[in-house]
Amino acid sequence: MATLPNCPKCGEGYTYEDGHMYICPMCAHEWTEADAAAGEGEGLVVRDANGNLLQDGDSVTIIKDLKVKGASVLKQGTRVKNIRLVDGDHNIDCKIDGFGAMALKSEFVKKL
Repeated sequence: MATLPNCPKCGEGYTYEDGHMYICPMCAHEWTEADAAAGEGEGLVVRDANGNLLQDGDSVTIIKDLKVKGASVLKQGTRVKNIRLVDGDHNIDCKIDGFGAMALKSEFVKKL
């Protein structure tokens, strides 16, 4: 019996094969063997709202007003310098001048 690969999205080992597709029952991620081979060596890929590739150290601007729990609102057009990309739901860590440390989703920013 062949050993099936772990899920590239969640890392679980409960993968099963359905035709030419691999399926993870834990997170419902589906991929092919070609997708897995193409994804090796890519690392973390994060894109902004316009589809531009983001990298550590980039500067971005917020494209819509964002409500923050326990605080005020981050206004549209706020510039954020020197971002750091992380893996997770909020994939940008940064410090915003006058506000402090913050985690942002890449879908709400655009690259400067």
